[in-house]
Amino acid sequence: MKFQNILIIGDGGWGTALSIMLHRQGRKVTLWSAFPEYAAEMSRTRENRKFLPGVKLPEAIRLTGDVSDAGGDMDLVLSVVPTVYLRKCISGLRGSVPRVPVVSCTKGIENGTLLRPSEILGELLAPPKLAVISGPCHAEEAARGLPASYVAASEDAKFADEVQELLNSERFRVYTNRDVVGVELGGALKNIMAIAAGMCDGLRFGDSAKAALVSRGLVEMTRLGVALGGRRETFAGLAGLGDLLVTCYSGYSRNRSVGEKVAGGRSLQEVLSETEMSPEGVWTVRSAIALAKKKNIEMPITEQVHAVLFEGRAPLDAVKELMLRPMKSE
Repeated sequence: MKFQNILIIGDGGWGTALSIMLHRQGRKVTLWSAFPEYAAEMSRTRENRKFLPGVKLPEAIRLTGDVSDAGGDMDLVLSVVPTVYLRKCISGLRGSVPRVPVVSCTKGIENGTLLRPSEILGELLAPPKLAVISGPCHAEEAARGLPASYVAASEDAKFADEVQELLNSERFRVYTNRDVVGVELGGALKNIMAIAAGMCDGLRFGDSAKAALVSRGLVEMTRLGVALGGRRETFAGLAGLGDLLVTCYSGYSRNRSVGEKVAGGRSLQEVLSETEMSPEGVWTVRSAIALAKKKNIEMPITEQVHAVLFEGRAPLDAVKELMLRPMKSE
């Protein structure tokens, strides 16, 4: 089997779920946490109580917070660090991470640079091979072995095939794709739409409004994604529509939950202070607005999400702005 010793950087729910999934596939897995004390706690309790409570971590999964021994004899690295922390985290680990193929498992766009996670990893680690994985799957379900599907994308078709073979199982079906840009942007932009969907839920607007929002949200995602070099058909697949649906409708969705609470009258700062998890859409919306301006792309839903989160606009006023825009053909 290809890739026997795997380092997973990031102890969040998805990083933990991936460690369990790869362990089931017979791989030797090391899960690295940025917090040594928490790594020791997980090692002792065999549970990630912050990010994946109730799921047992197999004894064979090695848990560490020690940068000096994070690399070892690893032949593959999976990066599962939220985009907002990715550059700082990887910069600190750069001297310890072996120069091996890397798979980016993060969904977001860096503020300021407007780089995708794989571009940040390529810049800092210069791996010999680089792939991204994305799609509609919650860590809480994957860790428990519930069926799901995902996409492995790489400009190197052979490496995409190898990542597919690594992760594919009877409960986790993986497809390959060469459209790295589209797959990454689909995973990033859908989080913005999930915040908007959560606002629909918080305002109790019902199914019809949410269906319209999700449909038009996909149009926005596709419009920007194609302008940035992604393929239109990618956004109609698992990494686009599939991920959009699960994030907008699931009770597990952090981003949907943020939108729901904000629409219910809570401040963004208050909502963020109550969770250890990182709702990527909160940060990605800033980058999406900047990219849309750069490419002269119209993204009305994204603009209203940004206005509610960062400009003090009331959610109901944002809805009015969207509904009373100039009429046009679909």
